[in-house]
Amino acid sequence: MALSVDEKLIARLDEFANRRDELNEQLSDPEIACDPNKSISLAKEIGRMKRLVDPYLAFRKVREDLQGNQEIAQDSSQDPELRDMASEELGGLKTQHDQMLEGLKELIVTDEDAAISSIIVEVRAGTGGQEAALFARNLYEMYLRYCERQGFKLEVLDQSAAEMGGLKEIVLNIKGPGVYRALGYEGGGHRVQRVPETEAQGRVHTSAATVAVLPEPDEVNVSINWEKDVEEFVSRSGGPGGQNVNKVSSAIRLCHIETGIVVSMRDEKSQHKNRAKARRLMTTRVYDSIITKKNAARADVRKNMIGSGDRSQRIRTYNFPQNRCTDHRIGLDLHCLEKVMQGDLDQLIDALQTHDKEQRLQDL
Repeated sequence: MALSVDEKLIARLDEFANRRDELNEQLSDPEIACDPNKSISLAKEIGRMKRLVDPYLAFRKVREDLQGNQEIAQDSSQDPELRDMASEELGGLKTQHDQMLEGLKELIVTDEDAAISSIIVEVRAGTGGQEAALFARNLYEMYLRYCERQGFKLEVLDQSAAEMGGLKEIVLNIKGPGVYRALGYEGGGHRVQRVPETEAQGRVHTSAATVAVLPEPDEVNVSINWEKDVEEFVSRSGGPGGQNVNKVSSAIRLCHIETGIVVSMRDEKSQHKNRAKARRLMTTRVYDSIITKKNAARADVRKNMIGSGDRSQRIRTYNFPQNRCTDHRIGLDLHCLEKVMQGDLDQLIDALQTHDKEQRLQDL
């Protein structure tokens, strides 16, 4: 007989609790305690598990109390007064039990995502020429306003301007508690349907942009030897910035030899600042490449899951004539496009998180 979602959840949390007990035993071993590398690694793993295990142990105590009171209330051999007391407590315990169980469901499916407080967001104009570049800027401004509403810190790492104020591409670093949990669903193809500023006959055009969302964990376990693993090219920057930009070789281009990943940075006038930003972005992209390969075996199972980050996937349409924003992954239509473009993404993100939670619980 197949286990229910709740039973699978509790079995998984039992595994975590047992694992933490094992780690605590290992940490108390004098031989390990004398090895800083091993002891620090164990302490960090125990710390990461605390977010799940502590609430689970509290839930298990409430679950035991609920089961005990149910047994007493149903046992005719017990003292009537004791049975009445047990019956009176059942309602409160059941409510507490159910609330804590829902909280654990939320924790177990968001634990890894919630731990990531820094992300790289790349927005690029797709098909559609100038209108696509203008749409890319609209998406950047939408995320900027959303971050301001949420209190997230947004930093522009690099950008490439287009005509009429559009953007060919822009690379952002966004930091804040729960930022990946909130914006991790934005990866994919975004489509806009509207009358472009350049359209003289009032016809609706369809243009596109792509968004990539890459996690930047606090501790990226990627070792890059910048002298041996990466080729560096220095050149003069182009675009706005005065005479200094064109006279000084400040633009940096890095190529990671093993993966072929290339990063170019020209946003700063300083070569050192561009190099630092380029290395930071390179580390994140190499990390993302490693994680993608590591999770390849799970790709078929989770390919339809929210936030897959497949850039060829059309995830959302912004239809201006109909004042409609449609998220194709969950079939959600919102007729408040102006609010969405002003950064009011809460309704979209809440719906995506709810759907994602249900999918992940089924996949336990």
